[in-house]
Amino acid sequence: MSAQAKTIFLIAGEVSGDLIGGRLMTALDQEGDFRFVGVGGETMTARGLSSLFPADDLALMGLTELLPHLPKLMRRINEAAEAVAREKPAILVCIDASAFCQRLVRRLRKRKISVPIVQIKAPSAWAYWPWRAKALRRSVDRVLVILPFEPAFFAGYGVDARFIGHPSLESRIEHGDGPGFRARHGLSAEQPVLLVLPGSRRNEVSRLLPLFEAALATIVGRVPDLAIVVPTVQSVAATVKEATADWPWPVVVIEGSAERYDAFAAGNAALAASGTVAVELAIAGVPTVIGYRLNALSAFLARRFLNIDYVSIPNLVLDRPLIPELLQQDCTPDKLAAAIVPLLTDEVAAQEQRQGLAEAVALLTPPEGRPSDSAASEILRLLGSPRAVDRSSRQPDG
Repeated sequence: MSAQAKTIFLIAGEVSGDLIGGRLMTALDQEGDFRFVGVGGETMTARGLSSLFPADDLALMGLTELLPHLPKLMRRINEAAEAVAREKPAILVCIDASAFCQRLVRRLRKRKISVPIVQIKAPSAWAYWPWRAKALRRSVDRVLVILPFEPAFFAGYGVDARFIGHPSLESRIEHGDGPGFRARHGLSAEQPVLLVLPGSRRNEVSRLLPLFEAALATIVGRVPDLAIVVPTVQSVAATVKEATADWPWPVVVIEGSAERYDAFAAGNAALAASGTVAVELAIAGVPTVIGYRLNALSAFLARRFLNIDYVSIPNLVLDRPLIPELLQQDCTPDKLAAAIVPLLTDEVAAQEQRQGLAEAVALLTPPEGRPSDSAASEILRLLGSPRAVDRSSRQPDG
């Protein structure tokens, strides 16, 4: 980095945003001389960012958490505004964390601080509260979106949105070692493997795991020699292990992304909570059933405000119900079992879904290279750089 390096101010909240930010920093470093400042987590700090404050603080923007932490949040917004004024960056890049960033932008404008602003991963205004698209138009210069239908949606609100591809495509999910996973865990090559993924939050696990367990009572009876594998994350691993310890069938509980993707490669089908995992499973080509229940208040709000026909991203981008979605009152053990069993016992049904998943993944893929390279190209264009990112020869990374 030279004295002439351009300063890029990055703000990323939560683990997913930090991962996107780290990959973006790597892509930009390969294209020019940049200095990175702002807010990020472990991935971004490992690539040279000195975070103003813990990125976890940005996760406090939810409705139920905002009021108790309002003084701290206002202090963090002030700190970020002071840093932008001090650093005079060439561009401000907000990754996810749109609620925090929009408040920051208002503070900058009050202080008459002008800087080009990019938002990566827009709020899902197409799903609920479309007024957020109008707010986005007022606060940012360009939005880099991860779903192929989002540019057209945001254009209807006057937002300059560009599709860069889904970030899960850079996680090397498709390179999992299925035979190695089976060998490590004593599973034969012919044994059917069902992946059970009850979510990454404690409230999800507490609601869904008992339902999934009850469905398994039927599934195990219909699928001989079934192996049950439960990939989980650190935040709920202890809860999942305790809950599955007394299951009447052998179960393998695993942690870590490498082991997770190996399990995906070994899996014949998956019973999963709604979320990004649906995209991960699609990339791995695992036939899936989605089961989900919200609490009573959230369910009421969803019925009142949701404007979408599907909740899983593969179904949304295909605009058809490829993956069975059993939600709320339909999320029952009997219905879950009835949807999963054919994917484990009928190769025609399983292959039909795999073909659809491949179609969905193709729609989530940018025209060239990696999502991080697409994002870097857009940022370079806003910076007025004549250099274009050569995306054709680069491979996804972890």
